[in-house]
Amino acid sequence: MDASLLTIQPASPEPIYRQIVEQLRRLIASGQLHAGELLPSVRDVAGFHAINPMTVSRAYGLAESEGLLERLRGKGMAVASNGHATHSQSQRLALLDPQLSAVAQHARELELSADAVMRRLHKLMGDSK
Repeated sequence: MDASLLTIQPASPEPIYRQIVEQLRRLIASGQLHAGELLPSVRDVAGFHAINPMTVSRAYGLAESEGLLERLRGKGMAVASNGHATHSQSQRLALLDPQLSAVAQHARELELSADAVMRRLHKLMGDSK
């Protein structure tokens, strides 16, 4: 894995360490990160994204405590090999539920139709619909 695979949004209300953990969770669930795959070092991620190394360390530690990652002596952090394999499409979609619920609420508050929101989503995802 390369540090550029992570996207950090400093202006987001979600803490950076949580952004990292959630992205790791999604990358593992989708199969983009495989069991045993090494992650970039704390220093590499922090340097690439210009963030505090302690923030990355906290994210890695939390992901390790959740069983997503494991520490390999002398090698660093790797995706855990204890069964966090690729998830089904419905399981991956469930990971989006909190964000989709928030989008649905915002759309209702803005009085936007589901069709308008879906057209925007298709555009953002690069679909031609």
